Amino acid sequence: MKSKSLLLATSIAISSISAFAGNYNVTAQFTEDDNGLTAYIINYDTKQKVDSAIVENGKAIFNNTVENPFMAQLVLDGERYGSLIIENGDIDINNRKPTGTPLNDVLNNYNAKYMEIRKQFSETSDSAKQAAIYNEYLKFNNEVKTQNINNPIGLYLFIQEIYEMDMAKLNVALEQYPQFKSSTRVNNYIAALKQKERTSPGNKYLDFEITYNNKSSKLSDYVKPGKITVVDFWASWCGPCMRQAAVLKEIYAEHKNKGLEIVGVAVWDEPHNTLEAIKTKELPWHNILNAQTIPTDLYGISGIPCIIIIGADGTILSRDKQGDELKEDVRKALAGELK
Repeated sequence: MKSKSLLLATSIAISSISAFAGNYNVTAQFTEDDNGLTAYIINYDTKQKVDSAIVENGKAIFNNTVENPFMAQLVLDGERYGSLIIENGDIDINNRKPTGTPLNDVLNNYNAKYMEIRKQFSETSDSAKQAAIYNEYLKFNNEVKTQNINNPIGLYLFIQEIYEMDMAKLNVALEQYPQFKSSTRVNNYIAALKQKERTSPGNKYLDFEITYNNKSSKLSDYVKPGKITVVDFWASWCGPCMRQAAVLKEIYAEHKNKGLEIVGVAVWDEPHNTLEAIKTKELPWHNILNAQTIPTDLYGISGIPCIIIIGADGTILSRDKQGDELKEDVRKALAGELK
C-alpha cells in the first residue's frame, strides 16, 4: 500500500507551521434540536476546556486566538463529536469532520488511510495477510508521525504508541523525542505505569473510597479476608467490558459456591448508564458506582476492562487477564495454585 498523497499533504502542512499567535474561527454544524446546548473545545493533551459556544440555528461558532496549534476534541452535551486541530484559519466541522486548514487536511487524510487499512484487515481471516496489513499500518503510522513530529499530529500519534510501552521502552522513546516530555498525557501515563507496578501481582491491593448519593463505599467492604475476590473495573459504554461481563457471569455461576466473590467498579461512566447496564446484563454481584478516575489513577489503569484477582490474604494474584486465561487464573486461585 502506498501513502504518497498523504505524505505530500503532510509535508505541505509542516512548511506552513510557525509559532505565532493567530485567530481561529470554528463553525461546527449540529442540528436544530441541539439549539441552546453548550458545545466545548477541549484540549486533547490536557483535557481542559479551552472554549465554549451556545448552539444557535443548528451550529456553534467559536472565535478566539491560538498561540500554537493543538489537537482538540469537540464535545456537546457530554458526547464527543470528533477530533480537530485548532490552528490559525477558518475551520468548518460537518459530520464530525474538520476542514479548511492545513493540519486538519492532514488529519483527515490520515484518518481516511487508517480506515482503509482497518477495512482491509477486517475483511480477511488469513493470519499471514493480517500480519502483513498490520506491519504496513505500523510503517504508515511511523512515516506520518515522523513527518509531523513537531506538530500536534506527531504528538497525537506518539501518544497512541506509548500505551503499548513499558517504562523502559517509554524512556527510550522520550530520549528520541524529548519535546514530548512536557505532554500532560505522557506524564500521566508515566504516573500510571508507576502505579501499575505498585499494584502488579505479588503486591497487596490498595483500598479506596467512593461517595455516591451520600453513601460511601470502600473496596475493602467487599474484599473479605479468606475469600478470593475478582475486581472488575469497567464502564457501560465499553464493548470489551460487556464481553468480559459475560465471561465473569460464567465464572460466577461456576465458582460462587466455592468462596469466590466478584465486585464491579464502574469507572469513567455516568451512574444512570451503569445502572442500566447492570439491569440489562443482569449482573448479580455488587458494583461500586461513579468511581470515575479515583481507582484508575490508584491502580495505573489506562484501559478497561481491567480485571484483578485478589487472594485470601489481600495479595494481588492476577491482573489484566481476560477470557479463558481469566477463567484459568480463577480456577488456580481457588485451588491455591496461584501465589
